[in-house]
Amino acid sequence: METKNLIPVAKHSTGLKETVKQLREKLENAVRLNNAQGMLFSGGLDASILLTLTTHIKAINVSLESYGVDSQYARIVVENLGVSEFYEKVVKVDEAIASIPTVIRVLKSFDPAIPNDLAVYSGLKFAKDMGLGEIMTGDGADELFAGYDFMNPACAGTDGVKNIEDVHRYIKRIAKSMSFSSNELGNFFNIRIKQPYLQESFSDFALNIPPEFKIKEENGKAWGKWILRKAFEDSLPYQIIWQNKRPLEYGSGMSKLREIIASTISDEEFRQKSKIHPVKFFNKEHLYFYEIYRKEVGDIPQVKDNQKRCPGCGAGMKLDSFHCKTCGHVLAR
Repeated sequence: METKNLIPVAKHSTGLKETVKQLREKLENAVRLNNAQGMLFSGGLDASILLTLTTHIKAINVSLESYGVDSQYARIVVENLGVSEFYEKVVKVDEAIASIPTVIRVLKSFDPAIPNDLAVYSGLKFAKDMGLGEIMTGDGADELFAGYDFMNPACAGTDGVKNIEDVHRYIKRIAKSMSFSSNELGNFFNIRIKQPYLQESFSDFALNIPPEFKIKEENGKAWGKWILRKAFEDSLPYQIIWQNKRPLEYGSGMSKLREIIASTISDEEFRQKSKIHPVKFFNKEHLYFYEIYRKEVGDIPQVKDNQKRCPGCGAGMKLDSFHCKTCGHVLAR
């Protein structure tokens, strides 16, 4: 895609060098303040950067049988950094499907992103079985540093940001309503979740980094989280620093569950149930999650004062939110 006038070409400057220096120092401090016994480690950029700053930690990788690709990236990082305690939790399909009702009950949600949450749940369950009481995660880096394609003007479709100025406004907005399933699932397992990227001193600093440092062109491609990559490119292998964003459900292989679940619902059943339920279903697995939600949680919560109505399921949403936590509907950004 043509990126001219959308994404600034990467240029080194005194301002950039100072920002990189401060970023490293502030993230190192955030990791010290959020020291933990273990880490949910996908091998993605955000967790890999954290691991460079705390190599003594127990790194836990999750995959659904042989469907995931994260483990190959995780092994590269672990070997490169000399991490001595690396654990791979391989989840069976039946085990993952059996966990869905618990995840839905804990999160009180039938968001289609449940496969992503299942990877987090499985990692935390494994940590609990190991006797760990504190787990570090890479939550917040994508939101603060424009890691999603819809935040990148060169990649975003019609619902994403349109230009580099929009990026800063959008990050400021999303920062007010960030929430992560790891917190609720951690509470379920009585595990303290440590999130260095969300440490107040670091997140405040990150929010004030110019958007042109967060999305820049490098070798002909517009990269999100550009300044994070540059700050740690001397600490990790090239294929780790310059890897593309992999949603956790795909990297872990949990997305395979979508195909498995969808195969249990016929087209006719989906059409009929879509007519009788008060939800705009995205697909068959969304219906599947909703029916479990009804059994495990109950009715969709009504709109309260100082809330707006979700157009997807009718649940109440915070006035400044664009994502319905109950059904996963996303409003126009």
